[in-house]
Amino acid sequence: MAASVRVRRRTLLIAVGRFGLTEQLHPLAPHHLPFYLAPAQGTDVLMVVMGVFLVGTVFYVGVLYWRLHSLPERMAHKSEKLQFEIVAILGLISLFTHIHAFWVAGLLLALIDLPDFGTPLRSIAGSVEKIAGASDAGARPEGDSEPPQPTVASEPSPKTVDVAKREVHSHA
Repeated sequence: MAASVRVRRRTLLIAVGRFGLTEQLHPLAPHHLPFYLAPAQGTDVLMVVMGVFLVGTVFYVGVLYWRLHSLPERMAHKSEKLQFEIVAILGLISLFTHIHAFWVAGLLLALIDLPDFGTPLRSIAGSVEKIAGASDAGARPEGDSEPPQPTVASEPSPKTVDVAKREVHSHA
């Protein structure tokens, strides 16, 4: 029974010689050992390969995680959305708090087109300034010391007054 245990283990035996330790292969052990067994004095090649593979895999998974995490921000930036900054802030909040609802909200904001109210309102304001003449009144030359002459408004005709009164009364 002891001999069968020795055969199953297939280990190297170190015989103690008269002048120190010597390596000696057990007579029942196979002469060709598998590649994954490291030699007694040497580097474990399989462990080194697996270590490099593990570091590479962890790095790849990290890069994949960062790419997925920045997806809403990249989508909003690519389509030049107005809410890009909000999407970026939601992405950072979800990164540091691990609350995934912020990431989902950022993804939804990146997918939705919010209407641009600023451009039409600026256009309306510019048109109103042109109509009112406000843009010309503020741009007076410095050498001109005379204030602008007030314009005399003419009296409205009785027809326009009656029309305005009728319109006011019709709304009430």
